[in-house]
Amino acid sequence: MDTPALTPLAAAVLHVPAPERALLIGCGDGEPALFLTREFPAARVRGTDPSAELIRQAQAKVGLDPEGRVAFKQAKPAALPYPDGFFDLVAQTDGRVVPGEAARVLHNGGHFILAPSETPGFAAGARERVLRHRLARQGFVIERAQPVGDGNFFVARLDDAH
Repeated sequence: MDTPALTPLAAAVLHVPAPERALLIGCGDGEPALFLTREFPAARVRGTDPSAELIRQAQAKVGLDPEGRVAFKQAKPAALPYPDGFFDLVAQTDGRVVPGEAARVLHNGGHFILAPSETPGFAAGARERVLRHRLARQGFVIERAQPVGDGNFFVARLDDAH
């Protein structure tokens, strides 16, 4: 049985403090970002995706949002349209992982969740070692890596010395 796409993200958010500002890289049709707005009711949540069509779908789901708590922008994971150190939490569920760009938009001590919706094989062997190495090179300290159903997640903190 396939793990629902939000299961790894839902498990991962239990291991991070509530953010003021969160970014979902690869937000797709907006469901993961909308999940974050429900999970963290005081946070402002932004979502990015390289697909203009998926951004349109995500924006259509927002409805009335007079407080501007959630917004979506078309952007590639390697070129996020946000200033340095802007977010407390960056999460990614799909797409190419770019730890350097995630580190750039996170403030020191902020958390990075990697919770892909793909199933088995993500955290296996060499691929996991490469990912851990890439995260460490950008100043991330992995605080938790855990299987969930048929998938898994990583929670990393950007080291204050970064």
